[in-house]
Amino acid sequence: MPLAAALVAIAGVLVLGIGVLARDVVDAGRARSAADAAALAGVAGGRAASIALATGNGATIVSWQRLGDDVVVTVRVGDATATARGTGG
Repeated sequence: MPLAAALVAIAGVLVLGIGVLARDVVDAGRARSAADAAALAGVAGGRAASIALATGNGATIVSWQRLGDDVVVTVRVGDATATARGTGG
């Protein structure tokens, strides 16, 4: 019986670890999508458009820069961050 209890405990720890890993993978994907959208929106609509798109995708803007015709945006979703560049012209 102690062996069964130990196996159940190990299985529970593994399930929790897999859940955390899955959440991190989903957050990373959402961050990449939000950064892409925010960077492209920023090219046409400026910082306000980037913020609107990032917020609409569940992200928070960490940094925003206009570099000539380009916009570089870094966003955070959960613990994940992503950076994207939107190119204008």
